[in-house]
Amino acid sequence: MSDIPLGVLDLVPIPSGSTAADALRNSIDLAQQAERLGYARYWFAEHHLNPGVAGTSPAVVLALTASATSTIRLGSGAVQLGHRTALSTVEEFGLLDALHPGRFDLGLGRSGGRPPGEKAAPLPTATPVVDGRAPNGLLIPPRFSFEYLLRSPRIALQRKLLLLPNAESQDYAEQIDDLLSLLAGTYRSPEGVEAHVVPGEGADVEVWILGSSGGQSAEVAGGRGLRFAANYHVSPATVLEAVDGYRAFFQPSEFLDKPYVSVSADVVVAEDDASARELATGYGPWVRSIRTAEGAIEFPTPEEARAHAWPDEDRALVQDRLDTQFVGSAGRVADQLEQLQEATGAEELLITTITHDHADRVRSYELLAEEWRRRGHSFRSG
Repeated sequence: MSDIPLGVLDLVPIPSGSTAADALRNSIDLAQQAERLGYARYWFAEHHLNPGVAGTSPAVVLALTASATSTIRLGSGAVQLGHRTALSTVEEFGLLDALHPGRFDLGLGRSGGRPPGEKAAPLPTATPVVDGRAPNGLLIPPRFSFEYLLRSPRIALQRKLLLLPNAESQDYAEQIDDLLSLLAGTYRSPEGVEAHVVPGEGADVEVWILGSSGGQSAEVAGGRGLRFAANYHVSPATVLEAVDGYRAFFQPSEFLDKPYVSVSADVVVAEDDASARELATGYGPWVRSIRTAEGAIEFPTPEEARAHAWPDEDRALVQDRLDTQFVGSAGRVADQLEQLQEATGAEELLITTITHDHADRVRSYELLAEEWRRRGHSFRSG
């Protein structure tokens, strides 16, 4: 297990009392620090209509960050294709690659693409889970249902605002095929008309599919021989289904001859366990705001978080995320990350950390990098 790189997933969170501009400056600084510390990748998520998250456009934030860094790979985690086209995505990343060649990961997701009422695909799994634990003891909590979020008026409004009137999302598998052919320069319409994207065609980008289950995203990633990123930090109950499904569907391709998986984890590291728990105090109210569909709030201070009243239904809403957040000293968190890697067989791990103070966030990544390297892990990506 000596070559397990760590990457960073950044939502560009806005701490309480600060602004979106502050959050963007903090994220660019964190990317510079991650490059200095040896992290393999730095990815930006895409979220909309969230008062406490400034990461609305991965491509724009990537352009700003690429100009402030020089070696670390940068990517989207993920561009949400439910309200975009293959062409617009290839054009954006083609522009990025034209000025910063060979540095970008094009991570693709389908969020926003499944309308209410459409059922998710079956969830294949090969790894047994007994009493809420994987064979090596990794916690696999009860499944959280996202169906009511899909029916939320705020989510419906988001979909309405992101899609043109009367527009429907393209089938995800077809969209991925179009995107790959546009990148390769082999696109042909059903009528035989060629399309060549400049810049974009031939761009040296690494394509990833992100998914939280063993359904369509895992099937598309595996069937086309692409890299796959699974979300333990978003849906810990289904992470094993996701990676097992991907590997079951995998077919060798021009991109990969065997499966390649990254798995995300929510992490807070400090000098000792008690300090880390204090820094993570705001996580519960923040997750609650997301899961009630009100939109992510500005990340609270520990004092603000402690003032939040916790009825039983609120705690039940976020318990799986609280139980699977890795919080503590660098040694404790590194142990948990090694357990996550062992349970999922991941080739890489993707770390997302949110604290109220930027300095604490940078320090968390710094302490983790030092411990990871001390244990002999390489930061080289595959």
